[in-house]
Amino acid sequence: MDIALRAARVVDGTGAAEYRADVGVAEGRVVAVTDPATLSARRTVDAADLVLAPGFVDMHAHSDLRLLTEPDHLAKVSQGVTLEVLGQDGLSYAPVDERTLAELRTRIAGWNDDPPDFDWTWRDVAGYLDRLDEGVAVNAAYLVPHGTLRMLCMGDENRAPSRDELEEMRRILDRCLRQGAFGMSSGLTYTPGMFADRDELAALCAVVAAHGGFHSPHHRSYGAGALEAYAEMVEISRRTGCPLHLAHATMNFGVNAGRAGELLSLLDEALETGVDLTLDSYPYLPGCTALHALLPSWAAEGGVEATLERLRDPEQRARIRRVMEVEGSDGCHGVPVDWDLIEINGVRDGERNGHLLGRTVAEAARQAGRRPTELYFDVLLSERLGSSCLMHVGHEDNVRAIMRHRAHTAGSDGLLVGDRPHPRAWGTFPRYLARYVRELGVLGLEECVHHMTARAADRLGLGDRGRIREGAVADLVLFDPEEVADTATFDEPRRQAAGIPYVLVNGVPVIDEGERTDALPGHALRHRAR
Repeated sequence: MDIALRAARVVDGTGAAEYRADVGVAEGRVVAVTDPATLSARRTVDAADLVLAPGFVDMHAHSDLRLLTEPDHLAKVSQGVTLEVLGQDGLSYAPVDERTLAELRTRIAGWNDDPPDFDWTWRDVAGYLDRLDEGVAVNAAYLVPHGTLRMLCMGDENRAPSRDELEEMRRILDRCLRQGAFGMSSGLTYTPGMFADRDELAALCAVVAAHGGFHSPHHRSYGAGALEAYAEMVEISRRTGCPLHLAHATMNFGVNAGRAGELLSLLDEALETGVDLTLDSYPYLPGCTALHALLPSWAAEGGVEATLERLRDPEQRARIRRVMEVEGSDGCHGVPVDWDLIEINGVRDGERNGHLLGRTVAEAARQAGRRPTELYFDVLLSERLGSSCLMHVGHEDNVRAIMRHRAHTAGSDGLLVGDRPHPRAWGTFPRYLARYVRELGVLGLEECVHHMTARAADRLGLGDRGRIREGAVADLVLFDPEEVADTATFDEPRRQAAGIPYVLVNGVPVIDEGERTDALPGHALRHRAR
């Protein structure tokens, strides 16, 4: 054996009670689970004071470029994450052509940056997965982004696709799934995904279902109309037979305080009537997105340059201001924006806009003696839409209720770029274990590990991951249950978690005695399409 982890407290990912065992690893697999203090190997680790769990699965990650530009990926491996699901929220970088790629690089720079001199060698899903195989820290699964697919076939137009355009989207989606994608994501508060109607989504979900994949929507609202938005996704799943995974399933904004129970009742009814449904959430209250995402959809129609032109027009600015502050923008989930809750946390032009970091739009506007919307518009113009924000709109009672649900998994939704990224990018998984298991007892240890491992792996159809048993892939994490903690904060968001001394990816240590090794044992996982 390569490694023997001796006398560990094994929490095997299935939800079963922990037990003591030695676990042996060879050639990237678990090859022995046996009585404590019996195994020998080329290397042994005394794990008597540690919990041994399967590596954690981040069901909603935004590491699409960061895995390639900084492949050591300390933010995630130091949390015990060994598998990430990419291509989220309907916008990512495959499949593309030259026009679509150029637009995406600007549009989602606030999520992923747009690194200079980066080698964009791929154009399809197969090429992107091959690029990941060149050497990354963790394993990665990919979802076909619906918004990208729509841009590729019909640009940014706010209309239903023609019959030919829809068939082209279905054909390309089919090819992407055959190339190894696990399903499709959609971003229905982001352009152009928000222009899609239910029939378009159902037509595409039917293709996903035929290949045994799943649909992971960022649905149309997490604020006003949130329950209706969830119900729409459930209905599409019921109509098409496509399994459903609800991304960052939250009930946010003042209109939804204390209403998690209504969402969970809707989900329970769907499960009881045969809908194949899971969800993920992060254990924090603020959300995080691109600052321009708050704009109404019509203001973002036509792409980046068209959006910027509207922001330069005084009449259009007045119209946008009314929608955002009085009517409720669909980009802000149907809720009139409260600028005291919108904190600027990432800018690209630090010389011009660095003084805004960590301040709400309202605070910055008061100091400048300006209207919040006018400052907001000018920041978007100067940043060419490249800035990001925190939205302080969550509710603790909703967060706790949702994480207890029987279909729940964990996802960080973490943006790794920007000046002050949301700490969930570095802290999601240890925060579950520290705050919601050890401190508050919202979840039991075995239950929480199950959410973060086997339940997520089962959604992906990966029966040999997410659990500790002989023959399983040796994606493993050892943590101290009394010391594990998230140390990342909103003021210091890039801080390594405490209490996680060992992480193995495909049997290779990437965190060893608390330090990052130089190993890059991760690779792209490819779904076996039907």
